[in-house]
Amino acid sequence: MEINHGKNSLWIFDSGATDTMTFERLDIQSMSNPQKTQIHTANNGMMQVKGGGTIEISPTMKLSNCLYVPSLSHKLLSISHITKELNCTVLMHPNFCLLQDIRTGVIIGRGTERQGLYYVDEVAQQGTVMLAHGTENREAWLWHRRLGHPSVGYSHLLFPKLFPSKGKIDCETCFRAKSHRQPFKPSNTKVASPFSLIHSDVWGPAPVTGGQGLRYFILFVDDCTRMTWVYFLKTKAEVFEKFVTFYAMIQTQFQTQIQILRSDNGGEFVNTSMQQFFKTKGLIHQTSCAHTPEQNGVSERKNRIILEMTRALLIESQVPKSFWPEAVATSVYLLNRLPTKALKFQTPLDCLSKSTNIPHPLTLEPRIFGCTAFVHIPKVNRNKLGPCAEKCVFVGYGIDQMGYRCYNPKTRQMFTTMNVDFLETKYFYNSQLSGQGENECTDPLSWLIQLPSSEEVTTAELTHSTPNQSSSNTTTQSAEHSTTENSPSNMIPEVRNIENSECTTYVEPDVEHVEPAVEQVEPVAEEVEPVTEHVEPVTEHVEPAETTGRYSFPPRENRGVPPKRYSPEKVAPRSRYPVANIATGNLSKEAKAFAAALCSEQVPSTTQEALKSEEWKKAMETEMEALKKNNTWEKCTLPPGKKPVGCRWVFSVKHRPDGTIERYKARLVAKGYTQTYGIDYSETFSPVAKIDTIRVLFSIAANKGWPLHQFDVKNAFLHGELNEEVYMDAPPGFNENFKAGETCRLKKSLYGLKQSPRAWFGRFTLAMKKYGFKQSNSDHTLFLKRRGSLVTCLIIYVDDMILTGNDEEEMLMLRDKLFSEFEMKDLGRLKYFLGIEVLRSNQGIFICQKKYILDLLAETGMIECRPADTPMVVNHGLHMEDGAELADKERYQRMVGKLIYLSHTRPDIAYAVGVVSQFMHQPQASHMEAVLRIIRYLKGTAGHGILFKSNGHLEIQAYTDADWAGDKGTRRSTSGYFTMVGGNLVTWRSKKQKVVALSSAEAEFRGVARGLAEILWIRKLLTEIGFLPTTATKIMCDNKAAIQISENPVQHDRTKHVEVDRHFIKEKLEEGIIELPYVQSKDQLADILTKAVNGNVFSSCLSKLSIGDPTTQLEGECRKVNDVFMIDNIPIRVFNNNEAYGVPYPKSQPMRVYGSLWNADD
Repeated sequence: MEINHGKNSLWIFDSGATDTMTFERLDIQSMSNPQKTQIHTANNGMMQVKGGGTIEISPTMKLSNCLYVPSLSHKLLSISHITKELNCTVLMHPNFCLLQDIRTGVIIGRGTERQGLYYVDEVAQQGTVMLAHGTENREAWLWHRRLGHPSVGYSHLLFPKLFPSKGKIDCETCFRAKSHRQPFKPSNTKVASPFSLIHSDVWGPAPVTGGQGLRYFILFVDDCTRMTWVYFLKTKAEVFEKFVTFYAMIQTQFQTQIQILRSDNGGEFVNTSMQQFFKTKGLIHQTSCAHTPEQNGVSERKNRIILEMTRALLIESQVPKSFWPEAVATSVYLLNRLPTKALKFQTPLDCLSKSTNIPHPLTLEPRIFGCTAFVHIPKVNRNKLGPCAEKCVFVGYGIDQMGYRCYNPKTRQMFTTMNVDFLETKYFYNSQLSGQGENECTDPLSWLIQLPSSEEVTTAELTHSTPNQSSSNTTTQSAEHSTTENSPSNMIPEVRNIENSECTTYVEPDVEHVEPAVEQVEPVAEEVEPVTEHVEPVTEHVEPAETTGRYSFPPRENRGVPPKRYSPEKVAPRSRYPVANIATGNLSKEAKAFAAALCSEQVPSTTQEALKSEEWKKAMETEMEALKKNNTWEKCTLPPGKKPVGCRWVFSVKHRPDGTIERYKARLVAKGYTQTYGIDYSETFSPVAKIDTIRVLFSIAANKGWPLHQFDVKNAFLHGELNEEVYMDAPPGFNENFKAGETCRLKKSLYGLKQSPRAWFGRFTLAMKKYGFKQSNSDHTLFLKRRGSLVTCLIIYVDDMILTGNDEEEMLMLRDKLFSEFEMKDLGRLKYFLGIEVLRSNQGIFICQKKYILDLLAETGMIECRPADTPMVVNHGLHMEDGAELADKERYQRMVGKLIYLSHTRPDIAYAVGVVSQFMHQPQASHMEAVLRIIRYLKGTAGHGILFKSNGHLEIQAYTDADWAGDKGTRRSTSGYFTMVGGNLVTWRSKKQKVVALSSAEAEFRGVARGLAEILWIRKLLTEIGFLPTTATKIMCDNKAAIQISENPVQHDRTKHVEVDRHFIKEKLEEGIIELPYVQSKDQLADILTKAVNGNVFSSCLSKLSIGDPTTQLEGECRKVNDVFMIDNIPIRVFNNNEAYGVPYPKSQPMRVYGSLWNADD
């Protein structure tokens, strides 16, 4: 904004001037003889110096030995003079410059670039940039912001001296917020009495949902006075309710009746309820013609003006858009108090007061929306050494109270108070006010300004804040307190339905840069439990850390004073339930680094996000080069009648064994779900590795000491030939090389296509058979090669391979052959496979899905939730209830799908996941609560997994159990089994039986049959690998009736319906393949697969199954050589069973110490 006021008297920074010079005599405080009598100009001219002395440019900029040169046209501030005099540095920027004290680092001055010159226009106080109010130009800008960016015409009426009648406001915010088409032609008719004609319009939906789901607002504008009322809505269905409320308010406050309501033809106005109300009250409802908004021009124009002002407030203040209801309310408040041309430049409030008796309006001095405000803290809510004010953001004016509304993002509290000091030169969400009319910009060097921390209000801030009106009442609207919507009103209620409500209480990582939720945000009870507020200590000898999250009793002298549970000075607390220490206490350095790297690196979710990073952009270019090198496609024009499939980029990070990043991987994937069967694909079946097979291999490797190596095939699907005619869109980010109408005709299979896995696996199978490997009949993705007692195993899952065995020579040969035929990469020892983390030490192999769980917690917003001790409550009784509240089906299915995959390494949640997966078709609220409890349980056990120990054998053992008629809805039984190989858990299952069992023995009998089928598969797999089972497999069962039925050779009538299962089990018993020993119910480990049990039983079963955290300290005897153990917290290295380093131990006593399974290097 440029407003001319005669001769320019601003100071200009000049790096070429040897002295500071001025042409005004009044600038010199004490005139003295100058050190120079004349100065030389750049054009070889000379000017006379008439005097010298000290000049005070600002309170922090006083310069001595300045020159008085009347013939100068500008005031010049010498750079060399000011840096030597004030001991400061000058930081030059294309749009501004800063003066910074060398010793303290405080910003003591600032200049703004205009037309190639740097003008001194701002000064600093205590490190906070302050606007100099000495110029009329600055005052004009200040009031322009305070009044919400009104037009120059209205500003001239209020401040004729600051805003000339023919002046122009070059405000960038106004240009951005108020740009519109040509205005409607104004109506020449206007009613003579208030409320005879009311104009109304609904705006929405808002692009950002406000608090409590607010998405719309409705305006009611009085045609006579242009007085405006606004109500906020969640849906348009609330229009009728708000109009009835408005109608009642007009009757009560103004003792008059509304005669005509004018609106558009929207369904919110034209409906049965509204029409019936109009008939009952005798109202006339006038509607505009279709596609003719000009006929409702008053409300349409008012709507536009409000939105323009709202946009201006939000754009310049950078207040989060979720505060749009507050900005709209502020706009209505200001517009009702600003003059308007329709009223001959009177304010709507004045016109209304002249026409009818109104209550005394609550009018306050305007303040800049979004500026920093310091709300006073009452004495009862602070101690003697605590701050006296809380740093907040100003968001509007009181609705039913005479006070300013200020919001604290840290404590999530809204205050309505008069005890507030405003720092109008600084926005809360911006480092300073942007002087856009003077070509200022956002300061990228804001880190140089030594501002006080946002975590506390320093004394300096409070000292330099300008005090304003104050009163004794302060209303605090916290997350713990809420008031009703229709509170008693002592003013004209212009803004309604900005309600006070509970707020979510998650921890904000950075208050200054995270958009705070407004007070209307509704908490999601099922996701995040409220976090207990922290209580600030009130005694001097108590450390703050000791009182974090705990209640502090007030000292004796404060007896009777309420404790400070809701003090506005409290900061957002740390989580009361932090994520469990899943980590790393006794892992090797390499394992720690790898685990940390998995959870630290973020991958982009969109192509645009990836192109902003050089690493990901390079990865995409590498993938494109590989695709071109392999001749994956050819460019062509899409034939008529053909439809191309889309494609997208998928990103991942590959790590080295030590945790460092090996490479950034980008993969182009076709959107195969758009293919049509019989047109661009036919056969698609391709086997994938069973996770059960992988766990069996882990148990064998742990018991036999086999190594585990991992290979990765680069662009595996590109090795398969494509027979069908398939067209694909141009790759995102690389479509500039494609002409209009050009697509890719695929010649090789690509990731995502339905036929790609089949084509790739077929070629890989042929290669493995050529190398002499045999495809396993138990798992077609397992390839075996035996040379006497030596065996080599390779299992493949799409393009990831695991190689193990005891034939090192054959493994090296296979590696060389595969690398020669396929483009592959050796990933070294197995660390991460299909989202499963693999840790190995001399004690065994541990697998878990820690990163997967952490990602799930973050995705569902459950990072700060309270952990649960079990995945499901006892006697849950979940079933489909008639008329029950439904849950979000898409969210439910997404979470349950993730839990199903997680159960590959977490048998402790197998039963709970099996229960909740039964309601995928129509989940209800109770089912969603059960899913969230599973996630809460995972929060406390994120690092748990399965441990495969070396037990010296490969015997098979199983536990089977059934819960008779446990399903409340169908009364079907749930059966489950655990199977172990070499003492390690390898397979499990929890499944509801297909038919209703008539007795518990029948249910148990069917469960034994399912467990037997799994055992037969495992025995066959071990035989193919080369470990023929030599002993009968024990199936532990806790039901004697089922055991007797299996062993009894006589067929009874009561067992005819399970005759097939009986013959199946009896045949295997006679062959000596299995045994059915009895086990007591308390020792039945499969009990946790059939029903929900209490915490003690649950923990006991998991401990026996070696399910838990690998870093847990376990008690055991010293049996390993060169292991480090702890005796009384002292590290001891054991050399044999009975001697420790430096500590002799009696051989007559067994040595028992506490050791860790994972303290040795890999």
